[in-house]
Amino acid sequence: MGELNDLLEPGMRVRHPILPEWGIGQVQSNIAGRITVNFPEAGKVVIEGSQVDLIPVFDQSAR
Repeated sequence: MGELNDLLEPGMRVRHPILPEWGIGQVQSNIAGRITVNFPEAGKVVIEGSQVDLIPVFDQSAR
């Protein structure tokens, strides 16, 4: 787990694979495998990249 997470950079948009109701979040930072994401429905969340593979969102019109 986590290899794709290594590529996440600030500004990229992601979804949480288990909690899609959080909406599309924006990566704030990715430091030592700890990814801070600001989700519209959950606020700022720190995710342990070795435990959760975030899903990148490339289509900006996706909701």
